[in-house]
Amino acid sequence: MTIRRRDAKPRAESPRSATGIVGLDAVLGGGLPTGFMYAVQGEPGVGKTTIGLQFLLSGMAAGERVLYLTLSHGVAELDVIARSHGWSIDDMPIQEFSALEASDQLAREQTVFAAEEIESGEMVDTLTDAIAQRRPHRVVIDAVEQLRLLSDRPQRYRRQLLLLKHALADIEGCTTLFLADMPSVEGDKELAGMVHGVIQLERRASAFGSVFRRLQVTKGRGMVYTDGYHTFRILTGGVVVYPRVQDTRTVRYDEWRLAPSGVEGLDVLLGGGLEYGTACLFVGSIGTGKSTLVTRYALAAAERGERVAVFLTDEREETFVHRSAGLAMDARPHLESGNLVVHQVHLSDLPHGAFADDVRTAVEVDGASVVAIDSLTGYLNAMEEDGKLINQMHELLSYLSDRGVLTLVVMTEGGIVGGGGPIAPIDMSYLADTVVLLRHFEAAGRVRRAISVIKKRHGPHENTIRELSITAAGLSVGEPLPTFSHVLTGAPRYEGDPERLLPPPPGDAD
Repeated sequence: MTIRRRDAKPRAESPRSATGIVGLDAVLGGGLPTGFMYAVQGEPGVGKTTIGLQFLLSGMAAGERVLYLTLSHGVAELDVIARSHGWSIDDMPIQEFSALEASDQLAREQTVFAAEEIESGEMVDTLTDAIAQRRPHRVVIDAVEQLRLLSDRPQRYRRQLLLLKHALADIEGCTTLFLADMPSVEGDKELAGMVHGVIQLERRASAFGSVFRRLQVTKGRGMVYTDGYHTFRILTGGVVVYPRVQDTRTVRYDEWRLAPSGVEGLDVLLGGGLEYGTACLFVGSIGTGKSTLVTRYALAAAERGERVAVFLTDEREETFVHRSAGLAMDARPHLESGNLVVHQVHLSDLPHGAFADDVRTAVEVDGASVVAIDSLTGYLNAMEEDGKLINQMHELLSYLSDRGVLTLVVMTEGGIVGGGGPIAPIDMSYLADTVVLLRHFEAAGRVRRAISVIKKRHGPHENTIRELSITAAGLSVGEPLPTFSHVLTGAPRYEGDPERLLPPPPGDAD
């Protein structure tokens, strides 16, 4: 038998219903396809009811008819939740189906039923009647697992869900959210199998700081959405989602323009400077000059009239400004002009993904061409799992490179003078295009700093070791010092002529 294939005409994309949740519509590719049913699943306290209310309020703002059918929360309780976010649900049609007597009902149209007085079939009939009378554009049913409690077997529960599905399908353009707890029994997936899409929410307490919440779209028939986990927070004003950082542009940056520091010896060491569209990792122990070098590059870009975003995890903005001014690098004029913006990162309240979203905003909204992260070590200490940091930084650095942003990252080694072991708490070197290594060394009775470039993917660089001097007059980099050994071990030894070293700062004792 020959099967004839007829060319199918392209179908118009289904219109979308915006959820009203910042970030979630971006994850969903513009919102939920209109006219279908979706499940929002998660443990108690994860934010399902807040999402349901936001979804309906978004519809009301667009002039749509909405309906909230609650089988678990009382109307008064929903009102408390709404008011905590500064919302009013006085005009939202809510029908409550409760096993308890209604108490303190607010002044709105509603119907109260006693669950113990009706069978699950009667409950579903009542729900479908309410939907048919209102004929809403948006419906939220909270919480659908209450129907399971009234059903004596899974088959009966599934049949009730199908009856609801048919009733909703009869209303053209009706988009429904089923709010439900995560299935507690293996194979208990009747709801997920029936709906058009599933959004799963997770909540976990961290060892320190605020709780950690994330979501993922586990099902989406005919939908184009951003896969994987996305962090979200419940703030005053509702749920905010931080989509994974992904650059979907087809044109990638490939100009590799040089960004000089303005310090002659440093620029010579790096083959003229760092390239835009690359990431540079400054690694070394405490006091070797990592932050100072990053500041020099940031201010050099601001002096050229570019926008620069500095993210601080280890020091306050006031300390950053004061320290820079003491090294002949006054950041205040650039802060006042807006070319330099300093972001103070509060690690105790930093959820995974929120930091990357702040960086993306600095680039896409503020137009930053240089992004400095000082330091990644502080950010690492706020993360519970190293693997999450590596994956997130890989996505973030790839995104920044594709947009032609020069990224400056500080990583601090353990201890004060280094010595043995890995060059950083975690191996970030393979993610960076350039790695600048800084070390302390002893010579002529002084503790000094050595700087070298151990990796640079784009353009030439010296493989020498030079001395880095940081004084009140600013930064300077000396001539190559050939008589060094043990640099990469973390305990450099200089055995050359002291006359080749940089002179001590003015006024310093010999």
